[in-house]
Amino acid sequence: MLADALAAAWDFGAFRRSGPARVSRGTVDGTPVQLLKPQTFMNRSGGAVRHLVADPEFDARRDLLILVDEAALPLGTYRLRARGSNGGHRGLESVETAVGSREYARLRIGVGPQPATQLMEDYVLEEFTGEELAALRDLLPALCDAVTCWVTEGIEVAMNRFNRRPRLTG
Repeated sequence: MLADALAAAWDFGAFRRSGPARVSRGTVDGTPVQLLKPQTFMNRSGGAVRHLVADPEFDARRDLLILVDEAALPLGTYRLRARGSNGGHRGLESVETAVGSREYARLRIGVGPQPATQLMEDYVLEEFTGEELAALRDLLPALCDAVTCWVTEGIEVAMNRFNRRPRLTG
């Protein structure tokens, strides 16, 4: 959903099949950008970025932002990270293997909490309810701004600007 919103916001072309991914390309403030939507099982997502690593100019610390659903974060929240563990997320584990490092940025988008009575495998494959989908759609403008900031100003600026803790009221 976010990749489609970014492609539209940045006036990129349609996504086209390219190896194990669908790709849309363009530039954002003069920076070449590729949006990739893996067409593999989630736990093989690294295959979609493997060709990037082969480019000697590619630096995952600077050039890669992975968008990932996160059941540990409440729906409607998100966190940018410059690096880190895969946290048991099989898709991130696959990317880590392909990149050969944990040194790549990720945007974790909350889809939780997972009901205690439901297996994770079932939960993440479930369709969003209308209410959940509306909450995610409402979040898209902020997510697009965060990714645009990452492209134009880097991960540190994006984290400082967009990883705000909710204010306590009282």
